[in-house]
Amino acid sequence: MEFYEVTARSVINRVPGESRVPFRWTINPYRGCGHACVYCMSGDTRILTADGRTKPLTELRIGDRIYGTRREDRYRRYVLTTVWAHWSTIRPAYRVLLEDGTELVAGGDHRFLTDRGWKHVTGSQHGSSRRPHLTDGVKLLGIGQFAAHPAETKDYRIGYLCGMIRGDAHLGAYSYERRGRSNGAIYRFRLALADVEAIERTEAYLATFGVVTDRFGYSPEMPQRRAITAIRTSRRAAFERITELVGWPTAPSADWAKGFLAGVFDAEGSCSRGVWRISNTDPEIIEAIGLALKRFGFRYVVEDPGRRNGIRVIRLLGGLAERLRFFHTVDPAIVRKRAISGTPIKAAAALRVVSVEPTGFDLRLYDITTGTGDFIADGVVSHNCFARKSHTYLDLDAGHDFDSRIIVKVNAPELLRRELARPTWSGEHIAMGTNTDPYQRAEGRYRLMPGIIEE
Repeated sequence: MEFYEVTARSVINRVPGESRVPFRWTINPYRGCGHACVYCMSGDTRILTADGRTKPLTELRIGDRIYGTRREDRYRRYVLTTVWAHWSTIRPAYRVLLEDGTELVAGGDHRFLTDRGWKHVTGSQHGSSRRPHLTDGVKLLGIGQFAAHPAETKDYRIGYLCGMIRGDAHLGAYSYERRGRSNGAIYRFRLALADVEAIERTEAYLATFGVVTDRFGYSPEMPQRRAITAIRTSRRAAFERITELVGWPTAPSADWAKGFLAGVFDAEGSCSRGVWRISNTDPEIIEAIGLALKRFGFRYVVEDPGRRNGIRVIRLLGGLAERLRFFHTVDPAIVRKRAISGTPIKAAAALRVVSVEPTGFDLRLYDITTGTGDFIADGVVSHNCFARKSHTYLDLDAGHDFDSRIIVKVNAPELLRRELARPTWSGEHIAMGTNTDPYQRAEGRYRLMPGIIEE
């Protein structure tokens, strides 16, 4: 371990305005931390990203947007946050098995949020290693393991086109008499949406089947309405190919069913205030949606709003866990419909600890620092060291350097005395060691805290 002695210019630091803490000032006599806490997990751990999808921990990069949590009012809620740092280390690994079958591979220092607060993977009830840790029966918070994303097979693409085009596109052929000439025939395909992700996916999928469409602006953005983008074609061959693609299959495959659900949800679905719905007036489409949902074990109800057009509404049951399972299982294109920000975290899932066992191996494990100090890993709330990013401001890395290269503000007590004596100081509360522990190993050598506390 190396100590870098510096003469600081200030020691009372203002807390960033976006921080949700009940104080405005803090003192941190040390930068970096000799405790070398390593909150790390297996690289293949799936992390919930801002687009509602998942990505392996090893593939995350600084600047990526993901989901974390924040306590608001009486509840801890899902919120978007940013990856500030990303690093890896080699540590003894442990396997945590939960009652729903979720397996978490993590280092012993790693912490998860439980119904009894944050707990390390390993620890003891007595001695120097005493600390809150996971034991059998402790319940983790979250929704449980994520479903696998679908493969973009041929059947998936056809299913998506069927759901999207039957749900929201115009597809028709018309004939009319022309005086003195043979009858005319017109072929029309048009799809117009405000969400360009679904337009792009439909356009790309059609192209894989030889259907080329023209994209155009259907209507401009207005004060109360988003811009609408559309694709179209009037070619007979394209019309006939599209008609063939959206026909009902006699024996739909699982991939077709996933694609169909994704397409019809992009076309006619919504998910707001925690309620997932798909609305349609066509009984055949409503029946097809129900059969596809049943195929993957989703529970739902069909509701009749009592309107003259005969519209029916399918509503998914099961809360956030089932909504996320739907999104991950079928992968609709429209990101805004997958948002979960503000949703409270509940302890309804079957996430009690069944066992914590050593793997018997030292593995390369990964971790990140986020703006909220946590992230969603394999469906549970996972802790990380929020302070590591501060080392990157000094051109040091957030991993090994943070643990072993400690910045010491050797003049902290004297500087504090001068700053407190200034006429501009209003005498507010000051929090100690909000970035790193002021009583870490370096304090035994430099003993800065007695002088700071005396002031």
